[in-house]
Amino acid sequence: MFSFTVAAVVFGVIFLAELPDKTALAGLMLGTRYRASYVFAGVAAAFLVHVALAIAAGSVLTLLPHRLVQGVVGVLFLAGAAVLLFRKGEDEEEVKKPADQSFWKVSGAGFMMILVAEFGDLTQIMTANLAARYDDPLSVGVGAVLALWAVAGLGILGGRTLMKYVPLKLITKVAAGVMLLLAGFSLYEAIAG
Repeated sequence: MFSFTVAAVVFGVIFLAELPDKTALAGLMLGTRYRASYVFAGVAAAFLVHVALAIAAGSVLTLLPHRLVQGVVGVLFLAGAAVLLFRKGEDEEEVKKPADQSFWKVSGAGFMMILVAEFGDLTQIMTANLAARYDDPLSVGVGAVLALWAVAGLGILGGRTLMKYVPLKLITKVAAGVMLLLAGFSLYEAIAG
């Protein structure tokens, strides 16, 4: 059964964690060079693949004892918060321009860039953790995909404007704070049983 609450929580966590990531910058860069709809189609398809892999990994975790899973999830959320708080600024990755502006070339470039850049990324690991935590693959998947698509859309259409009004450090700190809360809840469940 689909849970709007779980989907909303997942959306919020993934959205905040992905905003300061290189995806928004890559989307912005591609969006300024190519037709936005073509870029978004490729990026959206890549995120579907990533979320499907993360949900599958998280679903496997639900087969383990609940207390163990909650402990592991809590520790991973703590690690994710630490990564957000202590990582150094990432350099923009250079994107090669496709030879032409056709839908398949542009969307293919967006797909491949995101597929490679985001594999094993923090938000993919967080999605797997959330799938294990809530044991609701559909709700977690919908929330994660919509959050990733929203960040990609913001990056493609208006990333520069957002960053003018909302400091990247603030976004990063809010995302880390949410992850610390989730870590606390998961570790409490693991200990309290």
